[in-house]
Amino acid sequence: MAMDTLWQRMRGWLGTAGQPADIPHPSGGSSTSAQGKVADSLRQLLDDPTIPPAIRSELAGDFTRIENMLERLDRGELHIAVFGRVSAGKSALGNALLGREAFEVGVLHGTTTLAEQATLDEAEHDGLVLIDTPGINELDGEARERLAFDVAEIADLVVFVADGDLTRDELDALKVLAQTQRPLLLALNKADRYGDDERQSLLAHLRERTRGLLLADDVIAVAARPTPRQTIDTDAAGHEHTHTQTVPPDVAALRERLLDIARREGKTLSALNAGLYAGRLTDQVSARIADTRRHMATRLIRNYCLAKGVAVALNPIPVADLLAAAGLDAAMVVQLSRLYGLPLTRAESGRLVAVISAQLAALMGAIWGMQLAASALKGVSAGLSVLVTAAAQGAMAWYATVLIGRAAERYLVAGKSWGELGAKRAVAEVVASLDRDSILREAREEILRRLKTSAAR
Repeated sequence: MAMDTLWQRMRGWLGTAGQPADIPHPSGGSSTSAQGKVADSLRQLLDDPTIPPAIRSELAGDFTRIENMLERLDRGELHIAVFGRVSAGKSALGNALLGREAFEVGVLHGTTTLAEQATLDEAEHDGLVLIDTPGINELDGEARERLAFDVAEIADLVVFVADGDLTRDELDALKVLAQTQRPLLLALNKADRYGDDERQSLLAHLRERTRGLLLADDVIAVAARPTPRQTIDTDAAGHEHTHTQTVPPDVAALRERLLDIARREGKTLSALNAGLYAGRLTDQVSARIADTRRHMATRLIRNYCLAKGVAVALNPIPVADLLAAAGLDAAMVVQLSRLYGLPLTRAESGRLVAVISAQLAALMGAIWGMQLAASALKGVSAGLSVLVTAAAQGAMAWYATVLIGRAAERYLVAGKSWGELGAKRAVAEVVASLDRDSILREAREEILRRLKTSAAR
């Protein structure tokens, strides 16, 4: 299912109509039943017996995330990723919101190398969990940036921290985050560096640059670690003394916005994010299963190609070899249908082979005529043709099986359907996609090797 379609369906479940276009900002509403639907879908994905163990093992980390999301839904937590450029003050902002030193803060950029999380003290009953992330422009670049995006992807809400006008990299990152379909808040950190008029002007500029990505009310000025103030006192003797006065963080507006979202929308956002993540995981699982089936189908088709090619080459009775080959093709299609979970009866398989063969004959009549001629020739050409004519005919039978197998596979992948353009177009595309010469060369070499081995015995 396309991700935008899934998002629209979940918006309908959760009653999110009436929000600005392009800005997923759920209103909460009566979402209890919707959260139950999401939780049920997560459990179904975790318990799905059709997912092969090998694929579960490959995607073990993703399935663990789904389990964690189920627990988060039960606990009613809202996970918030604090995201942004190196040295913009992400860790400091997290600490200021928490009211304690939960995240490491350093003067050297690149302090945060692993994602960390801590429950917001003042909102513990609302279940807010902050996730600090590495900077998007770390010197160690790609790996840490990927980690930051991964964390943001599984978070329910993102607070993007900037300390001035947005750079091109920051704006690009915001656009990518907006595509993950979760609400964004932009925190203008170090706002104490600006005068009132300059700060308001910068906020207006940021709201204009991020129009369509987030709500204007979600661009908020903060000061996570305000610059200490220097004060001068004069003692009784007239001597001046300079003192450094620590200024408390100014994050009240952002804190209130987060708490408000948590109260009104926290459970809804968690359900949305869990559902979207489950949708992506389902797509990954489907792709892995399809890939596994393709590999198994390739081996299956090749085994039937070999059996059919050798059988046709060794059968001394004219034309009868082609009839035997048709039976092998039908058996192959039955096996393919079981592999793709859409079992066909022998009669249905025979009809499918007949449809494919008819289209192949229309496309490649001359080649099929040559095969019939070779079959007749084999009956009157004595032993010499066994290594010459028979090998060539066996190779043609091999090639025909490849075409029939691939065409049948396409039919099954589409859910027993040829699609809007019908069997003729589908078979023609299969023929065009395969390298006939290389297949015939491989087939002749393998069949000759088998024939020589049989003759030596």
